[in-house]
Amino acid sequence: MTIATGTSKATGPVKFRWDPDQIPPFPAVAMKALNLMSGTDKSLLELCDLIRCDPAFSTAVLRLANSPLVAFPKNVTSVMQASMVLGFRNLRRVAFALGLKTYLRASFTPLMKQCWRHSIACAIIAERAAKWSFLDNDFAYAAGILHDIGRVALVTTMPDSYLRVAERGADQTQDLLQNERDLCGIDHCQAGHSLMTSWHLPEALIEVATRHHEPDVRLPGAAVVLPPSCALADALGFAVVNCRTTRSYTEILAGFPEQARKCFPADGKELESNIGNEIRVIESA
Repeated sequence: MTIATGTSKATGPVKFRWDPDQIPPFPAVAMKALNLMSGTDKSLLELCDLIRCDPAFSTAVLRLANSPLVAFPKNVTSVMQASMVLGFRNLRRVAFALGLKTYLRASFTPLMKQCWRHSIACAIIAERAAKWSFLDNDFAYAAGILHDIGRVALVTTMPDSYLRVAERGADQTQDLLQNERDLCGIDHCQAGHSLMTSWHLPEALIEVATRHHEPDVRLPGAAVVLPPSCALADALGFAVVNCRTTRSYTEILAGFPEQARKCFPADGKELESNIGNEIRVIESA
């Protein structure tokens, strides 16, 4: 366990506690999907078997397969049929996104819901940007889901402290991280590194969680799309904590690889609506 002592202007001296071992593990179905997406596991049939054995996941996958988003002309009645309708690649994505939803369900406060929506928005943007840039879009989606897992952990373990972080707001991202250190004793990038290391996740994913707010950072491979994807999710209205100084849609797009920049819609409102609709379908599953 890590114990840090700091001073907050809002609350005075506070003793902080951060213990990654007290955070529950990610659902087995989601971890299986993550391993498939990261190339460390090849058995898609095992993923289907895990989904079938989990009533919550089975129900959610079947709802999605029968939703207007898929628009399949016949009723989908089994997980295996759903995997064929969705496609195995989409099944992995869906299982991973639903894993995050399941993970947050026990404490789905309005603040946690904002964490969920930001993570999914970032994942959707990162996946598209990676695909348009001919990079690993499966990795980009997984990294988008997990990049803020440290913030999820802080909201889970220190809900009152993180609510004060949200209420305080920030002028810019670096102020936000300092506010987290003041009020929680650790910022969400540090917490993400600690938690994902304890879960033995791939180093490339840990690096994204640790460094996605570093100024002018250029992460390798598909990870390069994560910092601008996070910023764009915030700018489109999916922020967890509002920053008073924000970049414009056009300025944020400049941070993506050139191939991706050309594919984003000219109007951010169109992208916001598209992502919002996709999030609502996943939320309703």
